[in-house]
Amino acid sequence: MANLTIDAVKAMTFDAIVIGSGISGGWAAKELCQKGLKTLVLERGRDVKHGTDYPTANLNPWDFPHRGQLPLDIRAEYGKSRSFMREETLQWAIKEGEQPYVEEKPFTWTRGYHVGGKSLLWARQTQRWSDFDFEGPARDGFAVDWPIRYTDIAPWYSYVEKFAGISGNKDGLPQLPDGEFLPPIQLNCVETHLKEVLAKNYQDRHVVQGRCAHLTKPQPIHYQQGRAQCMHRTLCVRGCPLGGYFSSNASTLPWAENTGNMTLRPHSVVHSIIYDEKRPGRASGVRVVDGHTKQMMEFYAKIIFVNSSALSSNLILLNSISSRFPNGLGNDSGLLGKYIAWHNYRGRVSAQVEGFLDKTTDGKNPSNGYMPRFRNLHKQETDFLRGYAAGVGGGRGSIQNRDGLGADLKASLLTPQPGPWNVSSWMMGETVPIEKNHVRLDTLQKDPYGIPLLVTSADWTENDDKMVNDYMEQLTEMFTLAGFKNIKAADSHSAPGSDIHEMGGVRMGRDPKTSLLNKWNQLHHCKNVFVTDGACMTSTATQNPSLTYMALTARAANFAVNELKKKNL
Repeated sequence: MANLTIDAVKAMTFDAIVIGSGISGGWAAKELCQKGLKTLVLERGRDVKHGTDYPTANLNPWDFPHRGQLPLDIRAEYGKSRSFMREETLQWAIKEGEQPYVEEKPFTWTRGYHVGGKSLLWARQTQRWSDFDFEGPARDGFAVDWPIRYTDIAPWYSYVEKFAGISGNKDGLPQLPDGEFLPPIQLNCVETHLKEVLAKNYQDRHVVQGRCAHLTKPQPIHYQQGRAQCMHRTLCVRGCPLGGYFSSNASTLPWAENTGNMTLRPHSVVHSIIYDEKRPGRASGVRVVDGHTKQMMEFYAKIIFVNSSALSSNLILLNSISSRFPNGLGNDSGLLGKYIAWHNYRGRVSAQVEGFLDKTTDGKNPSNGYMPRFRNLHKQETDFLRGYAAGVGGGRGSIQNRDGLGADLKASLLTPQPGPWNVSSWMMGETVPIEKNHVRLDTLQKDPYGIPLLVTSADWTENDDKMVNDYMEQLTEMFTLAGFKNIKAADSHSAPGSDIHEMGGVRMGRDPKTSLLNKWNQLHHCKNVFVTDGACMTSTATQNPSLTYMALTARAANFAVNELKKKNL
């Protein structure tokens, strides 16, 4: 502990510290504050107030000086950043030099360095996992067995779904358990046609409406959060001033703040977690570098939740060294930073659709159709492990008649006519975690805050390549059966990490020799430190992972509070 007076130490001491304010950090803050714990929430980026800090939320296309495109001189300020590089989303992009990292192999690391993190940037898809996913590693012989099963987390899925507001149908599919749903958004006619064709030709392939975190019929709990019904503007990535979709900013953080127990500290770059050498098996606090002054300071607490996003949480733990843990906090197994995995979105299939010209859509769809995993579900049937889900979206374009001059041309441009229908699909594949896909700290280079740079070393495997090929073949077959024309399938060969869902490095498990976290997301060897973001994931499944992060976090936070009351922490 730094050389401080008793009063100074008291001012820096809380019941709990949450590192990160994104989708899992917001849930940790809500649960801990709601249980009466004075909680410090640390966010490395700037503050973003719901409703007032979404500068482009209500702008029209003509309000942007370059119609959304960015001039080259502005793009240069963001270096190799590949995300949110448009005028309407530039507020979320990371400038060159903010946190450089070393790509030993190409890896796209998308970050959300602002209050709310990537909860303002996500696709809002919220599919539950099933035991086909939790039992997968043990059944198929990779990674390690998950220490939990669906029954352990099912009540927490329901808990977060009711608060967040999830729309969807009860589809009755074992690989995609039903939940606590608001009324669904509807499939359009082309998506429904594909659904009917699959039902006629396959027993195990389904198209459903993707469950999503949009308020289709707000309940009293949502109005208490100050949120309103989704207006289907589909401008979600700019930030929704209505709170029509779930974000930390609109939901969990204000809820935590209203308890009077939350202290939110933006511009706080976490350096490391302080191991308590006098109380073995416990951490005493967190070292923070002030984002403005670069001054190091310490905060103390009985419970620490690490929710900095998967790779950042790995970095913090690797940099938390002590005489007890010279290779990173809790890292007796030597596995910290290893078995990094992500989702495989490389496959794309598109086609043209004939017919349905007497139909069109009414309004916009903030979600999409969803084809749950069907490969290797009940038995191993291919030459690759695991499987993939698929997004499906049909739409109808417009045609503008650009013939003529003057008033006739203007009238034609202002009255576009419906064009032909088209359909597209995108792959959502599970990557199998392997030890050589890892992150570690660079031994020489440091960032502007004096923190070692993170080295990413991860690549695709033969299993991933085979899965992409199978996706393209199977979707082409299904599109052909549906009568779609001019079908095009392609492999983007994008770099790993391109679709945000990086996971692992601090995986859960039953044995401290083969995992970092137990079934309650506690570090095996440092019981008052909990990791509940993507870093904790033992495997990736095919579903979007955010709902599972939220459920794991709420479950772990309630366990932590109960353990604290029992004086076990």
